[in-house]
Amino acid sequence: MAEDSDLEKTEPASGRKLQKARDEGNVPRSREFSTLAVLLASGASLSLLGIYLFDGLRRMMRDGLSFDVVDAADPKMLGVNLFAASLDALWVFLPIGGIILLAAVGANLAVSGWVFTLSAIEAKFDKLNPITGIGRMFSTQSLVELIKALLKGVLIAGVSGWMIWVQHDAILGLVTEPLDAALSHFAGIIMFTFFAAVSAFALIALTDVPYQLWEYHRKMRMTKEEVRQEGKEMEGDPQIKARIRSMQREMARRRMMQAVPRADVVVVNPLRFAVALKYEENRMAAPQVVAKGSALVAQRIREIATEHHVPIIEAPPLARALHRHVEIGEAIPDALFTAVAQVLAYVYQFNHQMNPALPTDWRVPAKFDPEMRAS
Repeated sequence: MAEDSDLEKTEPASGRKLQKARDEGNVPRSREFSTLAVLLASGASLSLLGIYLFDGLRRMMRDGLSFDVVDAADPKMLGVNLFAASLDALWVFLPIGGIILLAAVGANLAVSGWVFTLSAIEAKFDKLNPITGIGRMFSTQSLVELIKALLKGVLIAGVSGWMIWVQHDAILGLVTEPLDAALSHFAGIIMFTFFAAVSAFALIALTDVPYQLWEYHRKMRMTKEEVRQEGKEMEGDPQIKARIRSMQREMARRRMMQAVPRADVVVVNPLRFAVALKYEENRMAAPQVVAKGSALVAQRIREIATEHHVPIIEAPPLARALHRHVEIGEAIPDALFTAVAQVLAYVYQFNHQMNPALPTDWRVPAKFDPEMRAS
């Protein structure tokens, strides 16, 4: 039973899978909504620009039926006249065509958003598989498309027929009107019937959009195994992650060691800890820890400090406290100011050849010294 549940697509698609599908051009689409937008744009543009279109077509017909004897005798003028006629047709249909194109693009953007990919036009030979094709023919999606097609046909035909029946008196009366008035009246009847049919079609188109979105996300669902596998891929192989962490620690250690030569002093617990301190009065509010370590790392800090003549002070309680409570790059806490000041004062006097005595009573609060707190 557990294996069956793992194979069922019960989990919503992850953002990674949706983005991958989007990159491949696989996004939700509604042909009905795009068709509705094109129909509305066509009707609106014809209503607004119908006179412009009619005048342009009339001008093109007039020019096309006008013959010049000189031009007719010259074969070269054929190409010139065809180019002029094509240019006129372009200017006549360009506004309406532009509006329809913008509507089609806008409808797709409204449903799918902006998607640009070349994978959608790549040849996919698996679509030529007859077995797969037969499966698509008898799929749920095909049944839904068939039902939509029948509904569209019945609804649009019914609304159009009803509108024509309602206006049959006006249609029959066109024969009694002057030609221009009859054409204008007939155009109005056609547009009214057209928009009524489009309004009926809008019921299907606006229902199709949420259905297509639901169907898309249903198809994109994942099995529990796919979710687990994707999680592993995103997190990476444990061994690789461990290797990366090891490299990061090594890089951090190298940066830390590079800071030791610039330190003012290295405070050590001779056998276990080493902490390098830096204090710049004009830039720092308090001394900072620039490097620290234990065991082999502490030994390496002492070696670098010796190579670069950085003073090394044995102050076990202070070394333990700094190593335990202060991270690299942090300023020392207020409770350790006095002890650190003792160290810096000793280093200052030593550098100026004052022969100071090394303090033995390091003023480290008991709560900051792990050994004193344990005892």
